[in-house]
Amino acid sequence: MAKTFRATKLQTLTKIVIPANLSTFISSLKVNIGLSLVGVISGEFLVSKAGLGYLIVYGGQVFKLDLVMASVIILGVVAGIMYGAVLLLEKFITKSKKFK
Repeated sequence: MAKTFRATKLQTLTKIVIPANLSTFISSLKVNIGLSLVGVISGEFLVSKAGLGYLIVYGGQVFKLDLVMASVIILGVVAGIMYGAVLLLEKFITKSKKFK
């Protein structure tokens, strides 16, 4: 229908495609927050000299459970904050665009 009214590709993208897929984008963000943290930490497990993944591995090697648990708690807090930010973004977008 947009082509019938001679809409450009940019107009089709901004007026039809993006609004129709907004809920999919938000759902993907929610899932990928956890997966991105898993990827970062597993990369730090293998090759890092610093970071939370390094602290987890190092704490496990020298039997310092406090390092391991502190790192895991920090990861949980960071993941919760990032998830909360996506929820706020979702509320803002759905309220401003009046999607239901």
